[in-house]
Amino acid sequence: MSRQILLGKLTLGGGAPIRVQSMTNTNTLDTEATVSQTLQLVEAGCEIVRITAPDVASAQNLYNIKNELSKRGCEVPIVADIHFNPKAAEVAASIVEKVRVNPGNYTDRNVGKTTFSESEYNDELKRIGDKMSTLINICKQHHTAMRIGTNHGSLSERIMSRYGNTAEGMAQSAIEFAEVCRQQDYHDLVFSMKASNVKVMVESTRLFVNKMKQLGVDYPIHLGVTEAGDAMQGRLKSAAGIGALLLDGIGDTLRVSLTEDPVAEIPVAYDILQAVGARISQCEYIACPSCGRTQYDIQTALQAIKQATHHLRGVKIGVMGCIVNGIGEMADAHYGYVGCGAGKIALYKNKQLVKNNIPQQDAVAELVKLIKEGGDWVDA
Repeated sequence: MSRQILLGKLTLGGGAPIRVQSMTNTNTLDTEATVSQTLQLVEAGCEIVRITAPDVASAQNLYNIKNELSKRGCEVPIVADIHFNPKAAEVAASIVEKVRVNPGNYTDRNVGKTTFSESEYNDELKRIGDKMSTLINICKQHHTAMRIGTNHGSLSERIMSRYGNTAEGMAQSAIEFAEVCRQQDYHDLVFSMKASNVKVMVESTRLFVNKMKQLGVDYPIHLGVTEAGDAMQGRLKSAAGIGALLLDGIGDTLRVSLTEDPVAEIPVAYDILQAVGARISQCEYIACPSCGRTQYDIQTALQAIKQATHHLRGVKIGVMGCIVNGIGEMADAHYGYVGCGAGKIALYKNKQLVKNNIPQQDAVAELVKLIKEGGDWVDA
């Protein structure tokens, strides 16, 4: 378990729910557009909103954005996304709950230099610490968190000279920045290893977590496959990378990066969390694909059951074609809807048969009745 930090009033890490976040794609200087999209994200379930601050003017306008959000009753934590501009980071750090910096292009750039002696390498680390000190002090003063986000596509020449464009280089870049912050007694940190390549994203995150263990630190981890694309490809890449790490017990917050309206990212994030059992936010259906043994219309039945029960958060319902795999493969379901003959359904609570030989046209209503009797029903 990671340490817990605060983003305003929101807890992150340390056993808190895995937080879902996204990023606006509006012009930060357009206060109304950015506020409007932020509110849409929050309405969809987003718990942390990232807003780009490419320059000082954009960073300064974060104050107006937060003020307008507050007027509308929204206190969602805001993350300022910083890349090349340390001054913008320093301005934003006094306004928002968190700043995100990328080691590869924030203070760790050596354009054109491809080789470093041991002393030059260490001198660069010291220089990074010196350049980071102003931002760190502002963060400490305002209780602002920092995400150090290493990106596979923007490793510095210094890291590339020793490790190449590798997962090891990504993890090492982040751990060196962690050490810079630790030396200045600053620990409100979150780390991420982002790549569009799922294998690189997973490997670098695992390497970084192992490096943290060796140092005896436990900073929260942000998960995401960057530039995943859109549609099914974007969702599957995100699920593969994020899901693999969640199943390792790694991850405290996540973003699904889709080339779509940012609001579309939120349900995908919750679906991933639900699929790996990391955060239950909806009803879950254990449904078999059916085969020649199935003697009722299971596809129609599943849709009717979902329509009637989709709002039952945390309830698991098995919808199975026959008793051959029904009872066993839906073993952890709270309720079961199982074919038991031509057009006939058997209903189960846990593994216990409750009612048999129900005509299919009556079975969904009988299932709802059973869930109500079992005490698991709430009105939509």
